[in-house]
Formats: sequence, structure tokens, C-alpha cells
Amino acid sequence: MNVMTLDEAISQREQWRGRTLVITNGHFDLLHIGHLDYLEKARALGDALWIGLNGDASTEQLKGPGRPITPADERARLLSALRPVDGVIVFHERTAENLVRALRPEIYVKGGDYGTSDQGLVKPLPEAEIVRAYGGQVVLIPYLPGHSTSAVIQKVKSLP
Repeated sequence: MNVMTLDEAISQREQWRGRTLVITNGHFDLLHIGHLDYLEKARALGDALWIGLNGDASTEQLKGPGRPITPADERARLLSALRPVDGVIVFHERTAENLVRALRPEIYVKGGDYGTSDQGLVKPLPEAEIVRAYGGQVVLIPYLPGHSTSAVIQKVKSLP
């Protein structure tokens, strides 16, 4: 599809009732194969995959000074060009709670560093409570080992 405002996404969502909408969210700064692997797995879970993309200010708040490396409008355009992605919505809050509440996806996906494990809480997932409250499903997808934006940044920094 394309890059949408939240209002456009809500309108499109109304037309898609009966289809399985999968939503994930994140920063997706410096796209790499780990992102693509994750998005392919997420898309396989439903009829459409939409990405809630953290805007620049929330990315800086959550990731620190110097981030994002790539501005939100460019990240959104790159993501929307990927085959598994059907739509991208830039949001500006620290979490995607409002996005999830408004769009009510049947499936909400995050990376395997979120949620709970046998050893206890890994990383809290505030959107999960909202999804479960309306009967949606939360799915955690493990990361492709050895592939992360932080690892790419460290590799670039270590170049002579």
C-alpha cells in the first residue's frame, strides 16, 4: 500500500473488516536483513502487515542522541517499498498503544526480546494488554541471531 496517516489507516481498516490484519511497530533505523526476516515472518501470519513507525523525536527519546540515523519520512518510504509491508503509519508517542487501540489488529507482533520468558520478564510490552482485552493475539518472533541495528552501528564505528 503506502505511507498513511492514522486517519487514513482507520478508514482503510474499516474497509478491511474480516481480513486478518497484522501490526508491528518499531524504529527500523538502518534497515538490514534481520528486519526483513522479521517482517517476512510477521506478514505470513495474516492478510496484511502494517508497521507503526516511531517518529524521529520518540526514536531519539528511546534510542538516545544521534538516533535516528535515518529520518522517519525516509524510513517510512523504505519500509513501504518492502514486499511484506502493506502500509506504514508514523506515530510520535513513545509506545504504539494509541495506534493499536485505534486499529485493533487481529495479530500484534513484536520481536522476541519483549514479553515474558521462563526466567521472568524480558522487556515489558504495553500494547499486549490492549490487544488481549479486545480478543486479539500477541505473537513474539525471535530475532535473526547476530543481526541488529546496534550491531551494524558498532561495526561501522569500528572501521578504520
